[in-house]
Amino acid sequence: MNFHYHILINPAAGSGNAAKTAKKIIQLLDDGDYTYTPYYTEKPGDEREIVERLVELLSPWSKDCEKEHIDHSFHLLVVIGGDGTLHQVVNQFYAMDIQRPVSYIPAGSGNDFARGIGLSRDPEKAFEQITSALQPQPINVFHYEEKIREEQGIILNNVGIGLDALIVATTNASTSKKVLNKYHLGSASYALYLVKAIFTQKTFPILVELNGQSLSFQRTFLCTTTNIPYFGGGVAIAPMADPKKDAIDLVVVEKPDLPAILRFLLQLLRKKHTTNKHYQHFTSSKIRIVSVVPQHGQADGEDMGERSFDMNFSTATQYIWYADKRTEK
Repeated sequence: MNFHYHILINPAAGSGNAAKTAKKIIQLLDDGDYTYTPYYTEKPGDEREIVERLVELLSPWSKDCEKEHIDHSFHLLVVIGGDGTLHQVVNQFYAMDIQRPVSYIPAGSGNDFARGIGLSRDPEKAFEQITSALQPQPINVFHYEEKIREEQGIILNNVGIGLDALIVATTNASTSKKVLNKYHLGSASYALYLVKAIFTQKTFPILVELNGQSLSFQRTFLCTTTNIPYFGGGVAIAPMADPKKDAIDLVVVEKPDLPAILRFLLQLLRKKHTTNKHYQHFTSSKIRIVSVVPQHGQADGEDMGERSFDMNFSTATQYIWYADKRTEK
């Protein structure tokens, strides 16, 4: 099957690392005599405008695609940027009520989505996974509907309320993130603000509805709804999460006192946190979370602001074009 790669590049992602990654990928495309067209974003929101322009060119996926595209090219969108860039792309597909496969070369700070689905964070290896794939992989994502502000869309990684969202808000507004990204230490920028967030994040009440149950948590410290194990650049907050299963994982951590949460964080670093008595895990295909007391929120590593939330989550599917080396024999 012949391909025409449409390369959507967010050069600002990863504090400029995406621009360097794009140069490497374009060189590989030229060296391999691939057919491609590059598109560069210049400001926030350009991803959606580019997708809107391209959507009629992009090829839909079906089981008969390999036969259908023997004589003409399969037009595939390849995103070079961070998780936030990919988030904007798939949400534009959602807004247009169109399903298209998309590929991804991670070049952001955290790159948790790539880590979660088994896509290499090395640009050249990710390129090989894309160009060697014969079909896309169905990845479980989830749809959200926020009732208070009447928002809805698609989540690739996770939505967090509380500690992780405060870290995201603080980190994204910092200058140290840009410095660390230059040295490929983007994940360290999250860790840098972790200690500060521990001392500033206050507990808050939430209501959770899932599996026919209504659960109340009065001293919530962290609330993360996720379909991959990671957040914050590789922290395996939900190691049992699997983007290939049709379910959403919810992690709630309550904070009885500061020493207890410090013990929890030490366990988190050692990947022993799931046995902590303050760690609670749930799984369901539909989840509702209500947080009346305003808190910081984050979606796929993007700051949602400090506000109240009434969010409904349900499972969805997004096709990602790559070869998952973990499933190959």
